[in-house]
Amino acid sequence: MTDLDLCYLPAHEALRRFKARTLSPVELMEAVIARAEAVKDPVNAFTFTHFDEAMHLARKAEARYARGARTRPLEGLPIGIKDESEIAGKPTSSGSLIFRDNVAERTSTNNARILAAGGIVHARTATPEFSCAGTTWTRAWGVTRNPWNPAFTCGGSSGGSGASLAAGTSAICTGSDIGGSIRIPAAACGVVGYKPPYGRNPDDPPFNLDFFCHTGPMARSVQDAILLQNIMCGPSPTDISTLRPKLRLPTDYKPVKGMKIAWSLDLGVFEVDAAVRRNTLDALEVFRDLGATVEEVDTGWKPGTLEAGLAYLDHIFGAYLSTLLAEHGDEMTSYARQFAERGGRSTAADFVASLERIAEMYESFGPMIERHDLFICPTNGTTAIPADHDQSRHRIQINGKEVHPTIGWALTTPFNMLSRCPVLSVPTGRAPDGVPTGMQIVGRTYRDADVFRAGMAYESARGAWYGDARHRPAL
Repeated sequence: MTDLDLCYLPAHEALRRFKARTLSPVELMEAVIARAEAVKDPVNAFTFTHFDEAMHLARKAEARYARGARTRPLEGLPIGIKDESEIAGKPTSSGSLIFRDNVAERTSTNNARILAAGGIVHARTATPEFSCAGTTWTRAWGVTRNPWNPAFTCGGSSGGSGASLAAGTSAICTGSDIGGSIRIPAAACGVVGYKPPYGRNPDDPPFNLDFFCHTGPMARSVQDAILLQNIMCGPSPTDISTLRPKLRLPTDYKPVKGMKIAWSLDLGVFEVDAAVRRNTLDALEVFRDLGATVEEVDTGWKPGTLEAGLAYLDHIFGAYLSTLLAEHGDEMTSYARQFAERGGRSTAADFVASLERIAEMYESFGPMIERHDLFICPTNGTTAIPADHDQSRHRIQINGKEVHPTIGWALTTPFNMLSRCPVLSVPTGRAPDGVPTGMQIVGRTYRDADVFRAGMAYESARGAWYGDARHRPAL
């Protein structure tokens, strides 16, 4: 096995080999760090790196396996942590010049769980400033590019995590999602991303109280996403919104034969290009071949659905950013300033109107999905978003029609609005520009296992997405 093969080794397989003593955590970490150094310039997936510390911890993990000591669920794995959550004593910038020198005093609950499980944080993954864009570039760290085609975006806001996984520079990664920030980069980079139902995974106050806000795993396989999700989830004494009891997902599921799957290519309100349509329809055929019933449905959603979701985000998240304008406005990116300015103008009436629209959406979606087991739609409506796209200045067209420049090209925000629905994004293929496409597998409220059952079946039928050089970026 080459060093590059090691970099793309599934996390669960690496753990199996560690235990069998056919692979050392030191060998894996050395390969991953070398790969990270080799692709640093064309991809730019990381902000801060902790390579020396990571090698020290890898040697300690190696010793544990060597002496047959009890090992933890993530023992020795190199894990990329999005540069927005905190690890005590280490820098966290949130992609901003304002916090470039910030050193955390506490550790976010999810990160504490990962560290306690033996995961090794070798690097922090890039995010747009304050995670408020669907692309990943900042004044602090530059442009993060898609390993499959550097001209195009890796997505955002967990873009560094998606790019790192696609480039083979992390075994698994964390992400967060308030409008699609796990799923957009997962689809753009050809990896797996999971938005759990609200309350399943803990988050930091005060945004743990924002039901649009979700933390979750990103990985190169569905099984690896399950591995990290089982570590991240569960009630926390510092997050009143977290659910009891802890849900532990299995990795073995019944076949999907007999499942009822509803689908829509555009949710009735989005533009979707030909490549995404074709790859989504091909994925649906896989489910038909596996014995599922697949039925096109009408969501009943009206124009303005996305705008209602963005209005909610303006009122909550934009309002937070607006508090930085007076003192730090000149240090902010153009898109963060725009978000902050909108937040400063948002009213309580705007917020209530967004809640009313969310209620209307579930009035039609809820009864529909209760008649089915799952709902499927594309993740992103196009792959052709430039890496340096600035939502405050640039326009986006799909099928010759202009769409909202923020994330009007992604079909993700509606499922932050319907936040209790679990959503798994998995790859469906690639577009002619080489950039991957993905689909969202949406479950009924709090039915996490259903989406993983479908994801595992689909992945098994299609084959491993990074299994050999033909299915990896040519970096």
